[in-house]
Amino acid sequence: MIDFNRHPSSYQHWNLTFDGPVARLAMAVNPEHPFADGYELKLNSYDLGVDLELADAVQRVRFEHPEVKVVVLTSDLDRAFCAGANITMLASSTHSFKVNFCKFTNETRCSIEDSSRHSGLRWLAALNGPCAGGGYEVAMACDEIYLIEDGNSAVSLPEVALLGVLPGTGGLTRLVDKRKIRRDRADVFSTLAEGLKGKRAKQWNLIDDTFPRSKFSDRIAARAAELVAADDQRTPFSRIELQPIRAKETDAGLEYEHVSLKFDRDGRTARLGLRGPSGPQPQTPAEYEAAGDGAWALRAFRELDDALLQLRFGYADCGLVLLHTRGKIDDLLAVEENLNAHADHGLVREILLFMARTLRRYELTARSFFALADAESCFAGAFLELALAGDRVYALDDPDRPVEFAVGPLSDGALPMSNGITRLHSRFLANPEHAAKLATERPRVDAAGADELGFVTVLADDIDWDDEVRIGIEERASLSPDALTGMEASLRFAGAETCDSKIFGRLTAWQNWIFSRPNAIGEEGALVSYGKPETARFDWNRT
Repeated sequence: MIDFNRHPSSYQHWNLTFDGPVARLAMAVNPEHPFADGYELKLNSYDLGVDLELADAVQRVRFEHPEVKVVVLTSDLDRAFCAGANITMLASSTHSFKVNFCKFTNETRCSIEDSSRHSGLRWLAALNGPCAGGGYEVAMACDEIYLIEDGNSAVSLPEVALLGVLPGTGGLTRLVDKRKIRRDRADVFSTLAEGLKGKRAKQWNLIDDTFPRSKFSDRIAARAAELVAADDQRTPFSRIELQPIRAKETDAGLEYEHVSLKFDRDGRTARLGLRGPSGPQPQTPAEYEAAGDGAWALRAFRELDDALLQLRFGYADCGLVLLHTRGKIDDLLAVEENLNAHADHGLVREILLFMARTLRRYELTARSFFALADAESCFAGAFLELALAGDRVYALDDPDRPVEFAVGPLSDGALPMSNGITRLHSRFLANPEHAAKLATERPRVDAAGADELGFVTVLADDIDWDDEVRIGIEERASLSPDALTGMEASLRFAGAETCDSKIFGRLTAWQNWIFSRPNAIGEEGALVSYGKPETARFDWNRT
């Protein structure tokens, strides 16, 4: 089991410091501390361990340092910012790890953008040296990019030219969708291994400005001060400390306080269980501050987040996840009503934003998800969101043991999908009036009523329930996992696209495919040949 917990006191690759409202997050990758054996992290190249620390830093600034308004992302390595993802690591990793690594790193970049969009944090990328590949991709996640002018430093996306793959964390999409760079210029830049320097990079909008080495630190500090003075979004609250999330390993799987993940390796399935709130919960923002990360709304979703990462990286052969929920609907809805009522408070807003990010990680996970609503289920509020985020909902129709569904107050926009719309609107794209009515009226219905409203895929009575579920599981487990991954990613996000949904849709389809092609990972592929005397040999057929 991978330990996804990190803490600034034990960072190996980043230095996080604070000066009032400005945080400095400096990359200082320890070459001798890779995530796995077999490679050295030179020139601030990164692997999963480096990005786990970055993800932790983003979270901690949001929850533990509400006084911070600006984060300066830079490097402590002399005359180098970041060489991108470590090539030896990529070449030696399994296909599954490469794709999940790219997905995790992009979710981290999206969390940076999310903190800017919704929490008022401003991110400055201060590139004090060459910035290549994934290094430039993390820079593009920032609000502004500044490059040192020293005659040597450039920004580049060299993956197509040097490795035969694509920028793995949304670089191409962010060029044209976020930086709004002309397509022909983006084409040139993305095939130019050496990248672009100073004035031309600024002219093409690859950076916001360039400063000489003698003035670089002062100009960055001045710009950070300007953004601090202009801030009107970051609202203060009493900091809370994020405690480690660790599961207990059992013979069946993983057990958390509010979440369980149990595996049937022979059947290639997993059972994901979530338990709703029990006992007293915070009622006011002050009580949330006092509860810290022990409040159910934050702790349960942090546990779910960890469980999803364990599933992705440790159990690639489990292709179907069966979602079970337990708890009292009234208790769950009461927590959500309270969160919704105090959504303008800084800490409560961060909790809601974290819940939303976890739900997005759930539906971006390359697994089939079937929600099983039986007699003891609690499919209300955010738990109903999980059901709608999956692929099918099976519901037991038994008058003697009624199953209830309830739309909660957070389903009306507080927990958006990657495409920017609610799961209700995504599900009922052909009938937006129905989606709006559900969000407004928030019905609470039994299984048959949920079927009439459109929440249920398969409604079965107590006689047919076991057979319906068994057949559904067996049929799903018999299908090609590659085809299912592509199918699910295509079907889950209806409607118009956003930058985020484009990035993840293309990552799932194209990067997944390219990472398995001989031109990239064959014996003479570009990724394998990188750094060797021999040049790559390509199959020149386009398919």
